[in-house]
Amino acid sequence: MTTPAIETFDLRKDFGSTRALRGLNLQVNEGEVVGCLGPNGAGKTTLIRLLLGLLIPTAGRAEIFGMDSRRQTVQAHRRLAYVPGEASLWPTLSGAETLHLLGRVHGHVDEDYRVTLIDRFGLDVTKRVRALSKGNRQKLILVAALMTRADVLILDEPTSGLDPLMEQAFRLCVHEAKERGQSVLLSSHILSEVEALCDRIGILRSGELVEMGTMTQMRHLSALTVEATFEGNVPDVTRIAGVSMVEVQGSRVRCQVRGSIEPLLQVFASTGVIELLSREPSLEELFLSHYGSPTAEVANADRGQ
Repeated sequence: MTTPAIETFDLRKDFGSTRALRGLNLQVNEGEVVGCLGPNGAGKTTLIRLLLGLLIPTAGRAEIFGMDSRRQTVQAHRRLAYVPGEASLWPTLSGAETLHLLGRVHGHVDEDYRVTLIDRFGLDVTKRVRALSKGNRQKLILVAALMTRADVLILDEPTSGLDPLMEQAFRLCVHEAKERGQSVLLSSHILSEVEALCDRIGILRSGELVEMGTMTQMRHLSALTVEATFEGNVPDVTRIAGVSMVEVQGSRVRCQVRGSIEPLLQVFASTGVIELLSREPSLEELFLSHYGSPTAEVANADRGQ
């Protein structure tokens, strides 16, 4: 069997009395793009630092192509590239000098692809880093990672500070990486980005992987939204199993359905429905079904994981 690009085994990390990761088991296969979601404090950054060998696990282990991230860090880093949400770069170096230095550190650069990336992101590599905006510094670190064509890309909020046009350029790069067989672990708060790019999505909560699967497999986390318009009176659907959040406006009803939709359709079919719309939940709705309103995330922000 092919060795997974990324794999963790009962990975745990404690910071004093705080348990940041609780026996995490995660696998990313070759050529797969996996998204990692969770509010601040869920353990996403801790996971990435353990994969990079920057932290010592309290228990368990993390591997890159079968190499222990802590004990075989140098070998593992030869096969990966990392993009943080914000990089601390050398202010007096130009963009070109920064790319040259980071390329030498990694050991491999696809020079033709580097030229393509610089043009795609509209990056002026003649400017010194201290003269670059946050968005342009992020472009610089993206080019530095992508130009290596590394087998594994670990991306932590990679589009932070980028405008929508550059976000599209980034998505193209991820698609290209996948086509080449590269593996990607993407941590992002931009749910539409994760939904568009990822083969599978994992949701972290309080250091635990509470859900993992494709979008199709995760649809059970949230209800199907159904809207119907009737010729006459709207039937009472409040007592149908699995139906909730019923809203009636004139001859139109809107509700959510968990489980089988057949009982609801039977009622609709016998009542003269003239229009019927249904919509699967978006990734945002799936995420909120675990965490509630976005303001719930803020409560954990000071934990800094």
